[in-house]
Amino acid sequence: MNNKDGNNKRSGARPTSSRPSSNKPKPAMQKRAQGPKKVKVNTKVAEAEANKVEKKPNQAPKRPKVKDEIRLNKYISNSGTCSRRDADIYIQSGNVKVNGIPVTEMGYMVKPGDVVNFDGAVLTPEKKVYILLNKPKNFTTALDEGQEYRNVLELVKGSTTAKIGAIGRMDKNTTGLLVFTNDTDMIRKFTLPSQKSTKIYQVSLDKNLKFEDLEKINKGLVLDGHRVSVDEVSYIDGESKSEIGIQLKSSNIKVVRAIFEHFEYNVLRVDRVAFAGLTKKNLPRGNWRMLTEQEVINLKNV
Repeated sequence: MNNKDGNNKRSGARPTSSRPSSNKPKPAMQKRAQGPKKVKVNTKVAEAEANKVEKKPNQAPKRPKVKDEIRLNKYISNSGTCSRRDADIYIQSGNVKVNGIPVTEMGYMVKPGDVVNFDGAVLTPEKKVYILLNKPKNFTTALDEGQEYRNVLELVKGSTTAKIGAIGRMDKNTTGLLVFTNDTDMIRKFTLPSQKSTKIYQVSLDKNLKFEDLEKINKGLVLDGHRVSVDEVSYIDGESKSEIGIQLKSSNIKVVRAIFEHFEYNVLRVDRVAFAGLTKKNLPRGNWRMLTEQEVINLKNV
């Protein structure tokens, strides 16, 4: 027995394969299809291009601003005809002409020397005036109360040639601060229910105000189905308990009387001692004065 053969059997070596070896080269792998080559984008250039405003082919060049020109709606408002908001409605309706040509463009600018025709009448813009009056009794802001009571405009007659009106209403029995102006936007602003200017009143009652009633007023109350909020109410130092100071934001003076009448007090007198930061300091009853520039700015920023 051949030991070499025996050793091969015992070692369990695999027999040599009988398959013929192939020396043919393997075929090359097919290249994957490639997309278009990516182009590197310069982000700074792209952002600059995106921020450029595309000019339309027939777009007219921007007109340079002329000195002292103002918007058409403001020009109309300055004339005392109506507010800016109402002026916009007239402009859109084609009822406004500039130099004889109808203008419906919002934001149209009026230049010095332009002739503005509003609903058939030529407008002349007025300088804005603001007057503070300390109103006495027996004068009213209403124009329909007959000849028995005089109108408050008599008290500021001669103060200006502008067409002015009072901000808010005040009956004959109410005294105190009242503002007049030809600024229709300001008049409208202070008569809106949403306005937040503070008013302070001194109220004289026919009897002392009970402390529990004062507390109820301070917490607020409901009048005719409407919630009335009071900023502060208190007795006036050095006076009887029938003299009350009350601060609130309502533009309706009748609310002040209604608050105390709700608790069955008769209101003898109501005097407005502060209005939107303005006071009666150095302004005797029946007198008036022009507001300072800073006071006008403060009113506009309320």
